[in-house]
Amino acid sequence: MRLSLIAAARAEGVAAKGLLRAHKWWSLRRLTQIMALGVFMAGPLAGVWLVRGNFASSEILGVLPLSDPFIALQSLMTGAVPAGVALLGAALIVLFYLVVGGRAYCGWICPVNIVTDTAYWLREKLGITRDRKLDRRTRLWVLAGALLASFLSGAIAWEFVNPVSLLQRGLIFGLGVGWTVIAAVFLLDLLVTRRGWCGHLCPVGAFYGIVGKTSLVRVAAARREGCTNCGACFQICTEPHVITPALKGTGSTLILSGDCVNCGSCIDACPVNVFEMTMRGRSISPH
Repeated sequence: MRLSLIAAARAEGVAAKGLLRAHKWWSLRRLTQIMALGVFMAGPLAGVWLVRGNFASSEILGVLPLSDPFIALQSLMTGAVPAGVALLGAALIVLFYLVVGGRAYCGWICPVNIVTDTAYWLREKLGITRDRKLDRRTRLWVLAGALLASFLSGAIAWEFVNPVSLLQRGLIFGLGVGWTVIAAVFLLDLLVTRRGWCGHLCPVGAFYGIVGKTSLVRVAAARREGCTNCGACFQICTEPHVITPALKGTGSTLILSGDCVNCGSCIDACPVNVFEMTMRGRSISPH
């Protein structure tokens, strides 16, 4: 019964906003993710080298270095100090996500998010309700385990099983063991637990959540007094626990948790426009 009410609220939102506006943030995110993946794929597949490298380490137009700071941290744990250019690239990424929110990487860049969002969409369409509860802090233990494994093995341990790297390699080189990992992530989110990978297990998300804990860009429940308690925002959110303090509390209307991916799904889903994207409390939501 509750799910039918949420579906009705979503339908109301689409009717009030129109189909495009009700999927505005989703469309922007998906476009950004496809473009990010596209620039990495353009070189090996089409010979257009706008970016050389991968999501772990790359160079834009042969000038700007970018490095995954989680990879750099694992490298330090092995006892090897990354090259200066790699440290610079990691610092640039950290500075960027200190502004826009660390887990914005998860919602706006990470290609595996497309896989998990598809699993969630199919889960809803098929009416799958099984939801094995996992403590969301599990990803912090996986994060600690990856760092410990790097320290003990002398290798960047997470890269052996990193779904992001495996997905990119699979798209370039075709079928391989990496697709088994991607399939496992998809089936986990589809059949076992709601938002299991991104919400409970991924150490990269845990790392970026720590990085962006004090970011300037925040979703705000700016018009929370108009909330109709339909539950659409909680249902669509990958991290629904982050919404409650801003929407139901008496303090700040900003969603302050580092777990928020700043995806804007709650903005899209809300039929009465409670939420908006802000920077330092000022709206930056496109109209």
